[in-house]
Amino acid sequence: MEIVSYVFMIIGGAFYLLGGLGILRMPDTFNRIQAGTKATTLGAFALLIGVGIANPDWILKVLLIIIFIAISNPIGSSALAKATYLSCELPSNLVQDDLKDFVGGQKNDSN
Repeated sequence: MEIVSYVFMIIGGAFYLLGGLGILRMPDTFNRIQAGTKATTLGAFALLIGVGIANPDWILKVLLIIIFIAISNPIGSSALAKATYLSCELPSNLVQDDLKDFVGGQKNDSN
C-alpha cells in the first residue's frame, strides 16, 4: 500500500507541475485560470488520496478536504474569471462573447 500511496503522491505532484507550466505558457488570463484550476484540483485530489492511503486513520479528514476543494475551486475560478472579464480588456482572438449583453449579472441595455 505504501507504493500505491507514493504513486498517487507523485501523480499529484505531476499535476501541480503541469498546472504551473500551464499558467506560464497560456496566452491570456482566462486560459491561465482554467489551466491552473483544473490541474491543481486534480493534483490536490491525487495527493490527498495518496496521503489517505498512507495513513488510513486520516481518511475521513482527507475526504472532507477533497469535498471542500471540489466545491470551492470551481467557485473561486468563476469569481476570478468574472472579475477579469469585468476589469480587463478582452483577448483579441475572442471568437464569441456570451457575456457581452450582461454586466455584473444584469442585462446591459445600452447596446
